[in-house]
Amino acid sequence: MKCLLRPVLGALLAMAAGLPAHAESITFMTDFGFNGRHAYYYVALDRGYYRQAGLDVSFLRGIGSADVIRKVASGAVQMGFADAGSLVLARANDGIPVRMLAVVYAAPPHAVYATADGSIRKPQDLAGHRIADSAGSANTLLFGAYAKAAGFDPTKVTWQVAESSSLPTLLATGRAEAVGQFTVGEPLLAATIAPKKLVRLAYRDVGLNYYGNGIVASEDLIARAPDMLRRFVAATLHGMADAFADPGMAGETIARYQKQITPQIAAAETVQVRDLAMQEGQKLGAIVPARMTATVKVIAEAYKLNRTAAPEEMWAAGFVP
Repeated sequence: MKCLLRPVLGALLAMAAGLPAHAESITFMTDFGFNGRHAYYYVALDRGYYRQAGLDVSFLRGIGSADVIRKVASGAVQMGFADAGSLVLARANDGIPVRMLAVVYAAPPHAVYATADGSIRKPQDLAGHRIADSAGSANTLLFGAYAKAAGFDPTKVTWQVAESSSLPTLLATGRAEAVGQFTVGEPLLAATIAPKKLVRLAYRDVGLNYYGNGIVASEDLIARAPDMLRRFVAATLHGMADAFADPGMAGETIARYQKQITPQIAAAETVQVRDLAMQEGQKLGAIVPARMTATVKVIAEAYKLNRTAAPEEMWAAGFVP
């Protein structure tokens, strides 16, 4: 009798605590590895926001937005964090049925970094030099748009493929003349190359204005489990708001789960994420149709697409509370 009562008692205790009796398992893939910029997900995890939403969430390190989109489409993971530009290319050129549910980087995060003791000072200086970045990086995918806006020939740049985790060291040791990096990774990059100083060439500084990364899911899962996706997005945005209000706490939180992360660096990266995510007059996470249209336009002007990319295909409404 005691054995039979245990599951019932457990369910009653969960209900009394305001928690769901059974949690749905979700695997979420990051864009690149585990870094301080991902702290808000761990705040949502650590503070029980996912559990309160009836979700048992585990995180898997990604190796680039293009791969994340493919993994989400195949069902290998339920959701992921991927770049909007990569999503446009995936849908228009390969017909991959994945959509963005909520945007996090509401301003362009893409950048190229060099050291102040080198010869790269402005975008045009990149011609004739090598840039190291990981295969499938959104920086490389959008570089054509950046070069066009800055007024130089992107074919004059040589790309050096490297693991994302090795980029700071490559720049610090001079084995790379420049590296592709999101602005959210600047604190770690600056700490690694110290006492050298960074030169930041941000894509948004040449007038580009488009969406960066957001939470993505497959059209199949959107149709089958919209309520589960809404709960995940709401819990994540709750963790994000807490992280933005207290970056130091966010840094300490992710460092407890990912021991290789320095809390101070994670806190600084969270501030950088906040700078991208919090845009005046825009609700946190909400996708503005006009901005998605502008994002598609940037990609369509920089790349030859197999078919016309319709902005409304790139995102799904109704998932940001």
